[in-house]
Amino acid sequence: MSIARVTEISATSPNSFDDATKQGIERASKTLRGIKSAWVKDQNVMIEDGKITEFKVNLAVTFVLDD
Repeated sequence: MSIARVTEISATSPNSFDDATKQGIERASKTLRGIKSAWVKDQNVMIEDGKITEFKVNLAVTFVLDD
């Protein structure tokens, strides 16, 4: 039997939602062991002077707890 935990993170990228998601998972992997999945809960864009400057994702990351 395994027990998992879900934590929420936000990540941004100037390029795309996909890139923001990848960067968020790569960064989370540096401190969380046993990541099994992630759910993109929300997507937003940051706008300045009528132009998109950043893409932001809010992720729910699931990881298995160590025994």
